[in-house]
Amino acid sequence: MFKYLISPQDLQQHRPPSGWLIFDVRHNLMDHEAGRAAYLESHIPGALFLDNETQLAGDADGTNGRHLLPDRREFAALMRSQGLTSRTQVVIYDAANGLFAARLWWMLRWLGHESVAILDGGWQAWVESGGKTESGERSPHLTEAQVIQSLSVPSKPLMPTVRANDLLSNLGSPSFTVVDARAPERYRGEVEPMDPVAGHIPDALNRPHTQNLNADGKFKTPEQLKADFEALLGETEPSDVVHQCGSGITACHNLFAMELAGLKGSVLYPGSWSEWVSDSQRPVAKEG
Repeated sequence: MFKYLISPQDLQQHRPPSGWLIFDVRHNLMDHEAGRAAYLESHIPGALFLDNETQLAGDADGTNGRHLLPDRREFAALMRSQGLTSRTQVVIYDAANGLFAARLWWMLRWLGHESVAILDGGWQAWVESGGKTESGERSPHLTEAQVIQSLSVPSKPLMPTVRANDLLSNLGSPSFTVVDARAPERYRGEVEPMDPVAGHIPDALNRPHTQNLNADGKFKTPEQLKADFEALLGETEPSDVVHQCGSGITACHNLFAMELAGLKGSVLYPGSWSEWVSDSQRPVAKEG
């Protein structure tokens, strides 16, 4: 069972994967059609495409963030429709150094599914390794066994989250540490390409998600990641760490990296900066 990362070589050895699901979640935040177009042109054989805007996010209303979590029951139904069962090994890839793959990894853990791994290095690594590709649309194929087994979803989410009010309360009497996964210039409030207000949540630490990666776009070793996060967080327990970013996607990259490093139990703020700044009464900090 692969629970965190899988290499292109290991995935090739398991082809054709019996009882496996491969999800292509390539996406471009500035061009929402780009991911599907790339998938239709070429993808890993058997991979199914999931859209980050229409399938993996709920409806935004201007106050709840740009990529709020979908209804958990509806997301579970979507996963069943793709063929996911409690026995399925899932592999996820993107072309953004695991940015969108980490989000779906977290969401599947949120449902209680543990056999899910990110393709280390993503689409680029697959192509460079000589992996086969196919083009066109691929639809889910449900076997009778899959329908019978189905997917059992625990009534309580298995990955913790916090809300904006929790962060507000934390400002007065800190009980957890907030880690912002955005680029340093966005954190400092120098630029803001996505949201109407620049800056960061007061007292949040900055850990750009790119620091989880080597130069080749693959994740650092668990040992390296553990040392990096311990240097950032000091004596703070992983369960007292809350991850946020612009809209709750990039934050999952840091959360995944901590889990990969053995620092388990950190928390996601799904609404993140895009939800935080929707209310002008919430304080904003800037550093130049």
